[in-house]
Amino acid sequence: MSKVFVFLADGFEEIEGLTVVDLLRRAGFDTVTVSIGSSQKITGAHNIEVEADIMFHEVLEPEGVMYVLPGGMPGTLHLKDHEGLGKLLKKAYENNKYIAAICAAPTVLEKYGMLKGRKATSYPSVKEELKSVAEYKTDSVVVDGKIITSRGLGTAIEFAGKMVELLKGTEEKDELLKSIVYGEA
Repeated sequence: MSKVFVFLADGFEEIEGLTVVDLLRRAGFDTVTVSIGSSQKITGAHNIEVEADIMFHEVLEPEGVMYVLPGGMPGTLHLKDHEGLGKLLKKAYENNKYIAAICAAPTVLEKYGMLKGRKATSYPSVKEELKSVAEYKTDSVVVDGKIITSRGLGTAIEFAGKMVELLKGTEEKDELLKSIVYGEA
């Protein structure tokens, strides 16, 4: 099975990154956390320390079916500044792989030209960075081709659910969300 890579940088928004990892693993995906820093230990924006599964240099682009960027500050800035990640994302984009970004992380996709002429969303404070290239939407999750964007921590479950839907189908997504009592009164 192909892998879903979730890229973590110091200062990432923990809920955005770990919700995706948790729900994709529950759905049966080989979901791999990747440190883009100098250590496998990553400290999130709210001082929660996690240990990534692998280091960036261990990622092999052909193994990936989806590449996920959580937001948060300064995590998004670290993602944006990582040249190797930029090259990997461009190659994945050219190979028509899914690329997902939430919160401020869609600005990483903007930097590499992946949002030009596409529909996208983001955390409200970075909206202006995207508006010049993308058709900006305020939906919780926006999918345009193989690009998935989402607004922030409050949309993390919908964001992960959309990934499951795109990779496995609506029925599997619905079963997953029901299993975690999401959307039920």
